[in-house]
Amino acid sequence: MKKRLLVFVSIFILIISIAGCSGNSDVIKISHKNYTEQRITGQLFSVYLESKGFKTEVKELGGTMLCYNALKTGNIDLYPEFTGSAYTAVFKQTEILSQQETYDYVKENCEKQDGITWLEPLGWNNTYVLSVRADTAEKLGILTISDLVEHSKDLTIGCNVEFLERIDGLPGLKEVYPGLEFDKEVSMDQGLTYAALNDGELDVNSSFSTDGRIAKFGFVNLEDDKQFFPPYYVTPILRVDFAKENPEVVKALEELGNKWTDEEMQKYNLMVDEGANAKEVATLMLKDKGLLQ
Repeated sequence: MKKRLLVFVSIFILIISIAGCSGNSDVIKISHKNYTEQRITGQLFSVYLESKGFKTEVKELGGTMLCYNALKTGNIDLYPEFTGSAYTAVFKQTEILSQQETYDYVKENCEKQDGITWLEPLGWNNTYVLSVRADTAEKLGILTISDLVEHSKDLTIGCNVEFLERIDGLPGLKEVYPGLEFDKEVSMDQGLTYAALNDGELDVNSSFSTDGRIAKFGFVNLEDDKQFFPPYYVTPILRVDFAKENPEVVKALEELGNKWTDEEMQKYNLMVDEGANAKEVATLMLKDKGLLQ
C-alpha cells in the first residue's frame, strides 16, 4: 500500500512539474533597453499582447547588443529595436540610407545572418540630435553642427555610454565633422542629461528627438547639416522561428504599426520622465489610438 501511494505521489509530482514547465514556455519574454522610451515600448508590447490573451513577462536589459544577443540566443522572444541602431551597431554600416532602405537592409540581413525578423515600425523616428540651451545658441551664434565645430574645444558634451562608443554616435560624428573635439565628454544615464544641460553642467547634449524635455526646457536642436544620423524607426523584432510558431503574436504586433508620431512620443516620454508609470502610459497610448477600451 505504501509503495502504491509512493508511486502515485511521484507520478502526481511529475505531472505537476511537466505542467509547470509547459506553462512557463507559454509566457512571451519581452525585453527592452534601459531608458524611458524603451521602457514604455516594452510595456506597450506587453499590455497589448495580454489584452489579446497572451501571457508576458518584461525584463530590462542594457544597450543594443545585450538585447540583440539575448534575442539571438533565445533568452528573450522579442524587443523593440531601432532601424538605425541595428544598421550601425549590429552591422557596422556608415553609409546613410533612406528610411525604407535602412529598414530593408536590417530586415534582410537580420533574417539571413541571425534568424531575426522585423515587423511593421510603430511610426516614430527617435534619431539622435545635438541640443544646446537657447542662450548658448544665441551667444555662440550656432544653428548647425558645423557651426558647433569651431567652439567645441571649449564645451562639455553629455551622452550615454553607447553614444560615446558607437559608430553612429560620437566617433562617427567626429569623422563626418572634422575638428569636432570637446573639452570634456561626460558619460551619464540618458535620463539625467537633460537636467544637467538645463542646469549648466553640460553645454551640449546628445538628445533623443522624441524626448519631451527638449520642448519643456526650450533647447535648440542643432541641424545635422551633413546628414550624419541615420533614421531610427522603432520596430518589434523577434526570431524567425518564434514568429512562425506564433502567427497570432505577429498579427497582434503588426496592428501597432505606424500608429504614433514623434510629437506624440515626446508627450508620452515626458509623462514618464516626470513620474508616471511606464505601463500606465503604454496603456494610455493604446487607448488614445482606440486599440484598448
